[in-house]
Amino acid sequence: MLSYRKKAAFIKLLLLDVDGVLTDGGIYYSDYGENLKRFNTLDGQGLKYLMNSGIEPVIISGRSSKALKTRLDDLGFTQVFLGVHNKVEVAEQLLKRLELDWSVVASMGDDWPDLPMLLKASLSFAPPNAHQEIRKNVDYVTQCPSGAGAVREVCDIILKAKGLYDIILNKYLNEVK
Repeated sequence: MLSYRKKAAFIKLLLLDVDGVLTDGGIYYSDYGENLKRFNTLDGQGLKYLMNSGIEPVIISGRSSKALKTRLDDLGFTQVFLGVHNKVEVAEQLLKRLELDWSVVASMGDDWPDLPMLLKASLSFAPPNAHQEIRKNVDYVTQCPSGAGAVREVCDIILKAKGLYDIILNKYLNEVK
């Protein structure tokens, strides 16, 4: 069986849940009934590095909100599926359309609705604050919690496995010279 690092080298698509993955899992409502979400800039930057490296992050979430749509637009997501009840079904339709299979898919989730998608993916991740059944069934549990760098940690793992992490980092290091 391949280690998570070796599996990461083959990844072309990263399927992500939102609440409890890109956010801390809390749901905030304003006095006006608006749904508010807090996102981490480290996660966003890591997702941009993936996109710029030809690895497509995809959102498949059971919920939808204006705040989420705004954040995903800001990041430049092109594959977004919100209000989804059967995440595997949506993922399989996407894979068929993109002519890919599960062997090149990584997935990250935190609760039972994510489990089928996590089990089908070649490489699966969960934040440490995910439900215990999820943590038991993934390849890697991040050190960083959800909404606080967990997704960036996953992005870094994939970029390192593909030999892209140091290339990207060196661009910034060389700006100083």
